[in-house]
Order: sequence, then structure tokens, then C-alpha cells
Amino acid sequence: MAETTRDKQFFTVARVFFLLIVIPISLMTILIANGIFKVGNIASERAVTGLDQKLQEEIKARTVQTADEVANFLMERKKDLLVATIIPTTDSSFKKFVSENQKNVWAKQPDGKIVQVLTPLYAEMALIDRKGNEQIKVVNGGVVPKSALGNIAQAKNTTYKSEDYFSKAIALNKGEVYVSPVTGWYVNKADFEKGKRYAGVVRLVTPVFGKEGVSGLIVLTLDYRHLAEFTNHIIPTQSERVYRAETASGNFAYLVDSRGYVIVHPDEFHIEGLAADGAPVAPLNRDKQQEQMKKGEEVLNVKQLGFMDTGLPEIDKNAAMGRAGEKIYKIGARTNFIAYAPIKFVAANLPAPGGFGWVAMNVDVERFNEQASAASKHIVKEAKSWTATIIIILVVSVILLFLISALLARGISRSIAKQVPEGASQDVADYYEDDDDDDKK
Repeated sequence: MAETTRDKQFFTVARVFFLLIVIPISLMTILIANGIFKVGNIASERAVTGLDQKLQEEIKARTVQTADEVANFLMERKKDLLVATIIPTTDSSFKKFVSENQKNVWAKQPDGKIVQVLTPLYAEMALIDRKGNEQIKVVNGGVVPKSALGNIAQAKNTTYKSEDYFSKAIALNKGEVYVSPVTGWYVNKADFEKGKRYAGVVRLVTPVFGKEGVSGLIVLTLDYRHLAEFTNHIIPTQSERVYRAETASGNFAYLVDSRGYVIVHPDEFHIEGLAADGAPVAPLNRDKQQEQMKKGEEVLNVKQLGFMDTGLPEIDKNAAMGRAGEKIYKIGARTNFIAYAPIKFVAANLPAPGGFGWVAMNVDVERFNEQASAASKHIVKEAKSWTATIIIILVVSVILLFLISALLARGISRSIAKQVPEGASQDVADYYEDDDDDDKK
């Protein structure tokens, strides 16, 4: 009987430990697993909703913000130009001015590391007299010798053999500024794929005045890379910036100028450029499209892309009127969402409301949905994996806790048995009842 009583005590204590430890842990584990599974389902559902209205609005807001940033940047360059008209007209003053105006650009080092490099804003700065003769010129931080200066009144004598900024700016009033188009040698598709990159400039020019009126021009030549920084690192559907967006994803941003030409684009063979003789490379058009693409010459002018989708020229027209918006258009079998916003920087040759041009953010809807679906499947897979892991942990924990509770119960049973008198071990209940009777007496 003593052995039977001890066994009952053991199992009673074991059950108590089991209930107090195993069941709460089991419930917590089940709740955690269920929570992970629900989070996975919610994330999956959000991923496969595609380019929903909220995301479209976010992209549009980001486009407007980027356009405002570009406009503010160009306004600062305009202020720099006007400041340059009042500094001493000496080699050292011009050189100092260029060296003091710098901004970071992203660059990839030979080891593949991405860094930000402080780079001069202006590739050139020059003083031109009223006849077009260069008086002072700083190029890439160095002063050009007097013997190497020329006359840029004739376009053939300019860096790109066809620039007309002298004739466009010499007749301006005091404080007015001429802003040239982005100008650079064209990079065709084959050269781009081999690693060649577009290197261009934007010239900001304003007249300077003496006692007899216009005495010449001040020219600040903006390094194109600083303009490209605003969109080359953007993926519209994610907040994080990248070193360089890829058009293969259909998810990228670009810039268009007031003439409709693409001036910043991840695929730089779409950017307007000049041939070796200074003649502009013609943009894609309906009649010569196949021939142009075979040559790798794929300059884009949105005003002339109606043959791809009639909505594209409409976008340019709306932006020129100072309007931001979004549109769905098709290129071949692909559906694209585009958000656009005008860059409201104005100059003598860039009137309001459109100003400098516009920012565009493009998303290939089908490709985005494909990526979202793939992300959804990955999320579900991860959720199932975590759930399975938790179940395994639960089973192992229950087994271990059962063994531990058994050992504890056995120890407690032995301790109780030692405290009960030997003669009362056969009927512990009677032992305690006698004590109660004595108390009553």
C-alpha cells in the first residue's frame, strides 16, 4: 500500500507540473506560430496587389519632390552665375570660384565599392568679351593659357563645334540668364554596352556690363553628372537609392528637357548627343526606326514618340503647361505607369510654366506584378518554414519538460514520503483525521 500511495503522489505532482509548465508554453508557441503565418499572409496579400492607388500616389509625390529638387538646384546655379559677374576678373579669382563650388557624386571604385566623391560643379568657367574672344578660361580646375584661348562667336570654334550660346546670350538684359541644352558627344548602344558613359555639360550664360553697355559674357559650365544624380539612383517603387537603376526592371526615373529630348536616362544611348562633326544625332522616328536601331542610335524625343503610344506626346504637353500627373501607356505588349512633374526653373530661354523640362518615373506594370508575385511566394515559404521550426521546437520542448517534470515530481514525492511517519504511510488520510479529532477534543 505504501508503494501505491507514493506512486499516486508521484503522478499527481507530475500532472501538476505538466499543466503548469507545458500547457502555457504550448499556447504561447501556437500563438507565435499563428502570428507568423498571419504576418506572412498579410505581406503576401500586399505584395500581390500590384501597383495599387496608394503606391501610385507615393510615386507621383516623389516625382514632384524630385522635380522641385532639380529646380532648386538650377536656381542655385543661376545665383552662382550672377555672383560670378561681380568677382574680380582674374585667373586666380576664377580658379578659386570653381574650386569652392563642389558637390558629391556617386562613383564606383575599381574594387567595386560605391563611394561619394566631392566633385566641382563647374567643368569650365569663362569670361568672353563682346566680340566673342575668350579672355579668361578655367577648365577642369586649371587656367587655360592665353595662347590657347579662342573666339566662340563662331559655333565651329566651340568645344562641341556647334554651340550658339554666345549669340543667344549677348543680347540679354542685365540679370537675365541663358541656359543651354544638355550638350555632349553621343554614346551609341554598342559603346554604352562596352562601358562608355555620356559626358556632357549645361552652359549658364549672362552678360556683364561696363560704362558703355554690354562688355561681354560670363559662362559657367555645369558638369552634367550633377544633373544626372537626381534620377539615376532612383527606383520609383522603393525608398532606398541604388548606384544605378536598370531599365531591364522597367522601374526607373529619367529627365526630359523643354524640347522633349531625354537628357538623363539609365540607358544613355537614349540621351541626345552630337556626332563627331557637331551635328545632332536624329531622334527615333516612325520612318527610320529600324535603321536607327540597327545603328544603335536610339535618341528619344518624347514629342516624336506618338508612333509608339499617342499618350507620350500628351505627357510632354501637360508638363510644358506646368502640370504634374500620371498616365498608363503601352510600348509593344508592355503596360507602363508613368508619373511626371515639371521642373519649374525659368530662364530667358525657358519660360514659365514648363521651365526647364520634367521628371518622369516609370514602372513596367506586368514586370512589377511578376516581381511582387515572386516576393509573395518567398514570403509564404519563409512563413511556413518558421512555423515548421516552431512546431519542432514545441514537440522537443514538451518531451524535455515532461522528463524534467517527472524528475521533479519524483524528488518531491520522496521528500513527502520522508516527512510522513513510517506507521502512517499506509493511510495518510487517517493520520491527518486523527489530528483533527484531537483538536476537537
